[in-house]
Amino acid sequence: MLPAIPRWKIAAGVVGVAVLTAVVVTALWWAGTRGLDGKDLVTARLDALKTGLSIGVGGGGLFALYLAWRRQRSTEADLDNRERTLAHQLVVAAKTEAHQERVAAATERDAEARRITDLYTKAVEQLGSEKAPVRLGGLYALERLAQDHAEQRQTIVNVLCAYLRMPYDLPEQAPEPGADKDLLLEHRERIQEREVRLTAQRLLATHLRPGPDENTPAATFWIDIDIDLTGATLIDLELDACTIRAARFSEAIFTGITRFNGATFTHTAWFNGATFTHTAWFNGATFTHTARFNRATFTDTAWFKEAIFTHTAWFTGVTFADIAWFNGVTFTDAAWFEGATFTHTAGFNGVTFTGIAWFEGTTFTSNASFDGATFTDDTAFDAVTFTGDARFTGATLPDARYVDDTTPSPWTSFVGARFERGVRAEVERFVSAPEKETEDDTETW
Repeated sequence: MLPAIPRWKIAAGVVGVAVLTAVVVTALWWAGTRGLDGKDLVTARLDALKTGLSIGVGGGGLFALYLAWRRQRSTEADLDNRERTLAHQLVVAAKTEAHQERVAAATERDAEARRITDLYTKAVEQLGSEKAPVRLGGLYALERLAQDHAEQRQTIVNVLCAYLRMPYDLPEQAPEPGADKDLLLEHRERIQEREVRLTAQRLLATHLRPGPDENTPAATFWIDIDIDLTGATLIDLELDACTIRAARFSEAIFTGITRFNGATFTHTAWFNGATFTHTAWFNGATFTHTARFNRATFTDTAWFKEAIFTHTAWFTGVTFADIAWFNGVTFTDAAWFEGATFTHTAGFNGVTFTGIAWFEGTTFTSNASFDGATFTDDTAFDAVTFTGDARFTGATLPDARYVDDTTPSPWTSFVGARFERGVRAEVERFVSAPEKETEDDTETW
């Protein structure tokens, strides 16, 4: 911004212009009239006066232009300064507003975090109540909290799983009406606790189902959830069509019917040492990572029909006390059944073993059927015991060398089976075994 011109300087400029005019007029008056007289003198003096006045007027005009220029520059500088001042004020205001918004947002977040913490704490405290209705209220409070706050879902699922892992004894037969009061109360509490646990299981199932449309999951679906139910006592667990990331059920006790039909495990599924006390359904289930069932016990029918194992499947040392149905299953990686025990019908019809199929030391005490099964990699039936019928009709095996020391039943048959690298003597015994004569040869395997 240009400084303002003081009034005394303006006055001095005007006086200076006047003096300059006078000096010029005087100089021209005397210098231009020497030696002249009469009419020429008058004319010369008039010309000198006009010239001096013209110079004075011109000087005054220049001074006026200078003053106007200074005024214009001062005005422009003042406007520019005002604009800069206004811009600075706007920047300061924006920064102040942004800071206030950050403070408000932080305050709101803190308040929300405190509110979530309070809700979470109260709900967890409810789970510790001695009254079953209060515990149920705690479950639903946690579910609502998780539904509204996605970042809390895994934590709340962990709490639900931890609750289900707590020791629990199923209610036995109801005591007689006249039984001891404490026995009646204990039985009642166990029944109530069973309802609480069934509710927790249903809540998990509800939020692990993505729904029928893969592209548009249900609003209630909680994606990428891990569950840890190691050692839990689970009652009629129903997780059909659920999608679970990592699932841990090792040493769990599945009471009642267990359902995993159409379930998808996107990470490792652990069932090591689990006990299934009733029918277990895994039909159409997909295991996209390692599936571990080592040392598990199936005391009733085990259904794995058309399940898909895209990674290693471990069934080492598993006990199947009833029908084991693996018909149509696809094993795209190694399948380990080493040391497994099948005490009832074992169905592997149409199974595809793309990787290693290892049945070394397996015991089949009843019928075993591998009709139409395909073995495309190393296949081990070393030291296998077939007590009942064993059929490999139409099966494709890569080599016979893996049947050393196998104990066949009288009705072990490889009729129609194809061995890609020849048949050894041990297998020839099986192939030459007489076919079983039965009145009804239409039994479905």
